[in-house]
Amino acid sequence: MPLKNRAAHYAGISMNRETVFHVHGVTKVYQMGEVQVHALRGIDLDLYKGEFAVLLGASGSGKSTLLNILGGLDSPTDGHVQYAGGDLTRASEKELTRYRRYHVGFVFQFYNLIPSLTALENIAVVTEIANSPMQPEQALQLVDLGDRLHHFPAQLSGGEQQRVAIARAIAKNPDVLLCDEPTGALDSKTGVVVLEALQRVNLELGTTTAVITHNAGIAQMADRVIHLADGRISQIDTNETRLDPSQLSW
Repeated sequence: MPLKNRAAHYAGISMNRETVFHVHGVTKVYQMGEVQVHALRGIDLDLYKGEFAVLLGASGSGKSTLLNILGGLDSPTDGHVQYAGGDLTRASEKELTRYRRYHVGFVFQFYNLIPSLTALENIAVVTEIANSPMQPEQALQLVDLGDRLHHFPAQLSGGEQQRVAIARAIAKNPDVLLCDEPTGALDSKTGVVVLEALQRVNLELGTTTAVITHNAGIAQMADRVIHLADGRISQIDTNETRLDPSQLSW
């Protein structure tokens, strides 16, 4: 995307504050035998349409728990999570399944590709159950893998496998893309390529994107950086200028 259009995109995030997620008073307590583990301790947070947010924190800070709750994979012990005005915390299992299937794309640290299927087939598994999917070929082209359609995961590098996972997540045209340490298993050079794919999806499709990481360098490519520590939001920073992944250092 040209720099002028990128600037307009970033400005639009601050002007168009349509709330996608509204999180209020969210706590999460896990019972481990006789010990209670407080993963989240009263989270208040809004995420906005089209923004690229980084949730930054050390291991154990609560960022994965928060992401899982946003994605409908887990439920809070207390508090409320609203998505597009609906209350996820009151949704039935059937409603949460529909929410995950039609509205959310997930990208994890480990790629979870089906070894016996090609890149194209791995994506087709998802598009066959989506409401209004893009063509698998289109999704792979969006992450610059249009020439690797018929390769099996074992024939792809780690970075290429992660980009297939991103293509799989976006092929169902989700409103939200949630990424859990997407570069955690990659070297920095390969990680930049994966981050470029995530940036392209955010800019070209307008997908609200949340990336959790312990890597502070990645924060500079975000619209906002939500810092987590000990289950709480300690600070929220807004980047006036987002850096391209190629400009990041870590």
